[in-house]
Amino acid sequence: MIKRRRGFTLIEMTIVLFIISLLVLIILPNLNGQRRHAQHIHGGAMLTVVQGQVTAYLDDHEGAKTVSFQELKAAKYLTPQQVTQAKREGIHIKDDQAIHESK
Repeated sequence: MIKRRRGFTLIEMTIVLFIISLLVLIILPNLNGQRRHAQHIHGGAMLTVVQGQVTAYLDDHEGAKTVSFQELKAAKYLTPQQVTQAKREGIHIKDDQAIHESK
């Protein structure tokens, strides 16, 4: 009797590796695009948070015309982490508006 070995042939393994490499080539560019999209959405959300806190601060302090990140942090309108993230995102406060500077 002839015993047959069970297992994969070299051709079968080559085909599997080829399919996996094709999937990787398709998925990786999409991941980078999704990451950039998520960063853009996060930047917009951070801008909205900062603008909301600037508006709330100016409403609560009627004599104030402008505000800075330090004042918002000291008055606990923003956490230190939010201030750090906003600066990292390129958000600045000019007069009573939060603006996002392009990098």
